[in-house]
Order: sequence, then structure tokens, then C-alpha cells
Amino acid sequence: MGREKDIGTCESCRKKFGYYLIHNGFNDSAYAYCERCGETSLLNLWQLPTGVEIKDYGVIPESVEPFLKPCECGGTFRKGASPRCPHCNSVLSPVKATKYIEANAPGTKKGWRWQQSWEGLYCIVIGERVLKDCWKEKGNQ
Repeated sequence: MGREKDIGTCESCRKKFGYYLIHNGFNDSAYAYCERCGETSLLNLWQLPTGVEIKDYGVIPESVEPFLKPCECGGTFRKGASPRCPHCNSVLSPVKATKYIEANAPGTKKGWRWQQSWEGLYCIVIGERVLKDCWKEKGNQ
């Protein structure tokens, strides 16, 4: 059983999907999205392989990309990739996502605002499409 999800709507196909946000500072993590399917890769900053350096919470630096396993779809987790609709595979706009993210977030009533970027402190997990610590085996970089 996964986390409770809020509901978003794809701006391309208009179908609904479940999602949740992760505050990477509170989670001590970094992340990247698959360039092909938009799956989220979460990386625990307390368990980095030797030779991997990540200084900030949030999206990974490009230097980390070669250390990550390919996504199960065959795509690559990249710094500049974006989450995608689970129905039509269209890239989701972080600006258009503001409408449903802020409507669902309890902190909005107290002044919290969505970062309007897929490269900030928050990442999004669409459905249950998340891999954790998907490091390549040592010697396969």
C-alpha cells in the first residue's frame, strides 16, 4: 500500500492521476526524473556510493547521471527531465501543475506556494512510479 495521493489532471489528455510531493530537504534526498516515462528516482543523501557527490537537496547535478541505473522503461534519469502523465506520457508543465498542487496543499492557506519548477526543493511522484537509490553496481559507471 502506497502513500495517500492528491489528484492532478494532465493538461494534454485531461485524465486524472494520483500524485504526492516530496520535500527533499526534510527527506534528506535528491531526485531525478526519467527522460522517457517521467518516473521519479529518489536518492538517499546518507547512502551515496563512493565517488558520488551531491551537495544540495533537490534535483541531481549532471555529474551524478552516469552513476544511476537505467529506468525500467529503458530511459535515463536526467537532471533536465520532467514528470509525465501516466496515461498519455505527455510532459507535465510545472506551471500548469500549480493549479492542482496549490489547491491540494494544506499549506496554501497559510501562504505556501508551489515552486513552479521540476528542479526545485520539491519533487513529484506520479502514482507509485518511484525508484529508490537506483545506483549502478560498482564498476558499471
